[in-house]
Amino acid sequence: MSRPVSILITGASSGLGAGLARFYAASGVTLHLSGRDPVRLERTASDCRASGAEVIATLVDVGDAAATRAWVEASEAHRPLDLAIANAGISAGTHGGGESADQIRAIFAVNVDGVINTVMPAVAAMTERRRGQVAIMSSLAGFRGFPGAPAYCASKAAVRVWGEGLRAELAPLGVGVSVICPGFVTTPMTAVNNFRMPFLMEVEPACRIIASGLERNRGRIAFPWPMLLAARLAGCLPDRLMDMVSRRTPRK
Repeated sequence: MSRPVSILITGASSGLGAGLARFYAASGVTLHLSGRDPVRLERTASDCRASGAEVIATLVDVGDAAATRAWVEASEAHRPLDLAIANAGISAGTHGGGESADQIRAIFAVNVDGVINTVMPAVAAMTERRRGQVAIMSSLAGFRGFPGAPAYCASKAAVRVWGEGLRAELAPLGVGVSVICPGFVTTPMTAVNNFRMPFLMEVEPACRIIASGLERNRGRIAFPWPMLLAARLAGCLPDRLMDMVSRRTPRK
């Protein structure tokens, strides 16, 4: 894939979304950024403008299908999208007990519905001109359900499998699809974790890995490799053994 010059990113207020926006920011690049925190979103936008990029920052709740579609279509109309990164995501904790029904619904509304709400209008435009690329933010947590965050794991598993299937469907139409599966990255989401996070990575090197994988149109961009190996192994272990492991898993 050639280097994109019109890029849409959800969840650009902080974390990997903000990091990717800053990575791609350059003269001649247009960034269509969305988030729900106006102060943090504007901070990202200002940094990207300082690097020479044209930035259009919009407050969008990706759980709102109509609002998200209107934003994606407006971004496409401003400058046809080369790359759409469905990054927005949330998590919740179960340290004091199980997830509530409201927590579960909120996680799925952002992590699953929000991805669909972003990807589908982007894909509609890309398939029409038979060019473009979609990136879906999943997680290594999507390879096995863990008691620390079961709804989060399930939501990331859903978009991972959907993206993998979508890739095969859209390839003949000229649209690339990549699923991103990071391990622990230093973001506001992991900042609240009060347990050891193996192979914790900073945002900048994580973004370099992601961008490199997107440039090569890799179907799955999963890192770091020791955590990928552990995640794949966890998905294959017998339930009896995983039950023993899960009882020792720290709660978020």
